[in-house]
Amino acid sequence: MTTISTIPMTSLRSQASRRSSPVPSAAWHLSDVEALFELPFMDLLFEAQRTHRQHFNPNEVQLSTLLSIKTGGCPEDCGYCPQSAHFDTGVEASKLMPLVEVVAAAKAAKAQGATRFCMGAAWRSPKARDIESVSRMVEEVKALGMETCMTLGMLDEGQAQALEEAGLDYYNHNLDTAPEFYGKIISTRDFQERLDTISNVRKAGIKVCCGGIVGMGESRSHRAGLITELANLEPYPESVPINQLVRVPGTPLADSEPVDPFEFVRTVAVARITMPTAMVRLSAGREQMDEALQALCFVAGANSIFYGDRLLTTSNPQAERDRALLARLGIQVQS
Repeated sequence: MTTISTIPMTSLRSQASRRSSPVPSAAWHLSDVEALFELPFMDLLFEAQRTHRQHFNPNEVQLSTLLSIKTGGCPEDCGYCPQSAHFDTGVEASKLMPLVEVVAAAKAAKAQGATRFCMGAAWRSPKARDIESVSRMVEEVKALGMETCMTLGMLDEGQAQALEEAGLDYYNHNLDTAPEFYGKIISTRDFQERLDTISNVRKAGIKVCCGGIVGMGESRSHRAGLITELANLEPYPESVPINQLVRVPGTPLADSEPVDPFEFVRTVAVARITMPTAMVRLSAGREQMDEALQALCFVAGANSIFYGDRLLTTSNPQAERDRALLARLGIQVQS
């Protein structure tokens, strides 16, 4: 039986302490991350909560709202995505949303308590005219006093620089899964291309939002591999969304076996320990979680949620239900 005494916890604590800085001074080894996953559940949560309290108010969460500004028709074949043109999921391709509608949605999100407004477009990579349009969106949403985030696919250095000049705060580009499992999920883009986009975003001075998806048929070792990759980015992401697969009919992963709830919590906890100062966000799949599971995720170090009625194309717990849960837990909303 694995016990706490068999794990080099002192070493892991020391490593986590060194990695509290935005600039990493020591790499996380896959074996160390796997050792965290193997801890007894209560010990792992204790370590995650201890780490969380060193850097954050444990009774506060940040609210983000996500809007799909261009839906469907994506040429990528990501096996989890209902927006892929490769799959018949009933999602109709749309043009880029008009600026006035984006601003109206941002105002509504702010009125509901969101402090960050995230905009997503189903592109492999934006064109020059697209960058001009979305830059205007960034400027208008920033003028409302909100943080801005975008996910538009791959970016080159010039595109990233243009978004930075418009005032973009965060760029989302998930790694999705471990490098060795990546090819089983996506064939139209390789893992290095994701790393290249993150590098271009960093060079432009934009903060990084980068995480992955749990429940795509990956092993615990693959989950550890994903966290290792994220934690060893230099620096690690400021925001780390942990998604639970939403099994959408028509996608190749629609019949995937649901991930064990405690395994999902373990993933959140390991993300918190290995990336101590990051905002760890509960993202897609939260509607399939009961309140007790969400509460365990907060104990494990999650301190941000996507908030509102929808994510990109899938539903999300309604705002009032979220507010009620947070109130019952005594969790305040970050202003």
